[in-house]
Amino acid sequence: MSVSSPLTLFLTELLGAPPPGMETWWTRAERRLLERGQPLLRTGEHWRHLWWVERGALRLYYLDRDGAESNKNFFLDGALCWPITPTLRQQPVMFHVEPLEDSVVWALPLHPSDPLPGAGWAPWTALEHRVLCALLDGKMQREQEFLQLSARQRYTRLLEQHPQWAERIALKHLASYLGVTDVSLSRLRSEMGLRAAHKTQRSGPG
Repeated sequence: MSVSSPLTLFLTELLGAPPPGMETWWTRAERRLLERGQPLLRTGEHWRHLWWVERGALRLYYLDRDGAESNKNFFLDGALCWPITPTLRQQPVMFHVEPLEDSVVWALPLHPSDPLPGAGWAPWTALEHRVLCALLDGKMQREQEFLQLSARQRYTRLLEQHPQWAERIALKHLASYLGVTDVSLSRLRSEMGLRAAHKTQRSGPG
């Protein structure tokens, strides 16, 4: 590859050596240093980039009709985030994206009316398929969780599937993602911590 960057190295390791057109696209990436809370994408704007989080954390959230925030997803170190469908590339978005902490993000430009540069390259097609499947599976899982699980069960599942989230994402944002208040989540975490400590004491030497 003619020009190497953390992003091109990451993509090459993930997908293998790219064809010429793909390589040219990858080298157009721009490194962005973002401060916490600095908007990356606002509702009403067009999503014109693929983002790779070299270091940091992003959140994707909606505002309801009363202006309250509702977090829908988080993207931490090493995550890819892009408008994978034509609709997402061509129409203004109805959500916001911003960093939760000072972050380093690489941005690859996308043209709304053109197919992605990787179209036809088998490794990229396979990646798109995996991402679309993960998005659909994630959506169905969240619907099932909100319909059938308690707040405690939803939080337990989050800890199992995304342990880094609990370590790096503020309680109020996790609470929004789980559909509870930050006060309720704080109380729940305290109760779970006390129960874990009590269990440890009981299983320890007598």
